[in-house]
Amino acid sequence: MKFTQLFLRAKHWQLFLLLFGVPMIFYFVMMASIFTTIANQSEPDPLFIFDYFKFFPLVMILSSGTFFGWFWSVSIGLQYKVPAHVKMKITKFKVFFFIPMVYILLLSIGMVMLFNNLPQPDDRVEESLGVIGGVMMFVVPMHLFSMFCLFYSLYFVAKTFKTVELQRETAFSDFAGEFFLIWFYPIGIWIIQPKINKIVETSNDDLKRMSELRW
Repeated sequence: MKFTQLFLRAKHWQLFLLLFGVPMIFYFVMMASIFTTIANQSEPDPLFIFDYFKFFPLVMILSSGTFFGWFWSVSIGLQYKVPAHVKMKITKFKVFFFIPMVYILLLSIGMVMLFNNLPQPDDRVEESLGVIGGVMMFVVPMHLFSMFCLFYSLYFVAKTFKTVELQRETAFSDFAGEFFLIWFYPIGIWIIQPKINKIVETSNDDLKRMSELRW
């Protein structure tokens, strides 16, 4: 409960920094460092760029961890405010929620292993291509399926939020705006999160009265 409340009560700017700000700062610093290295060396080894790519998994885990933590907090942490007569498919959400999480974790581990074991010039090209081809046969379908699971999670988060806000059963037309705001989170987080903060601080009875006045 404390974990979900941490995200539900977080300010929009705090989530923005973790989701978007920190990764962008890392990319800018990395690019500046790469251009500096190129400028200071007459003939830099092109493979030096892979030294920076080793940090990508760490940034990916930080950003993705915040993203999925927020998803979980909204979808599960707000269930106690969902009206009793509304049934949410929580089990289905949990299954689709954890699949992309596991995929991203495995992908991050795979990236670390790949960058630590890059093929050397004397390695056989056929063997290297065979390994890369085998990896891609696993990554491509898993990536597509993970995207599907992620979109369902987006759908469930938006539905949960709007169901709590309206205190009734909702259709996609009711929360389509919230769905796209969450999808484009660098913008949407500034709009959605303050409303979530307010919902958390409002009692269930007050939410019902507010929804009755709205409708």
